[in-house]
Amino acid sequence: MGLRPGGERPDLEPLVVTLYAAMYDAIAAHSRLGLNVVVDAVHHDSYSAPLGILPACLRRLDGLPVLIVGVHCPIDVVLERRRATWGGVGYNQGGTVTDPVGLWHEAVHTPGLYDVEVDTSVHSADECAEIIRERLESR
Repeated sequence: MGLRPGGERPDLEPLVVTLYAAMYDAIAAHSRLGLNVVVDAVHHDSYSAPLGILPACLRRLDGLPVLIVGVHCPIDVVLERRRATWGGVGYNQGGTVTDPVGLWHEAVHTPGLYDVEVDTSVHSADECAEIIRERLESR
């Protein structure tokens, strides 16, 4: 969900705001019914103008148990994984990072306010899950 950073489609940006609102209302509804919810969502505010989507979404979760996890991985590792999986998608012919991939990598960690952070280049998926579990238990 969302659009690539850079404001390429300002005509669609109001729909993005609505789609995120709907998703977070659904998340909140599930949580209020006592269900544990895990959401894999990425946010940025690099649209044609700042939209404030993440703060608005978090307001929809006010009063609910929420843990915001920052998942990091250096761009060179991300691109190596993309190359291994998709054969080089994300690179220009000269082997440099394409603008959309580089912009995305920077924009999704701005401002970077997390309850816990993991780095998938340093930790395995199981280790990342353990770091998150420990943070949940220490609340």
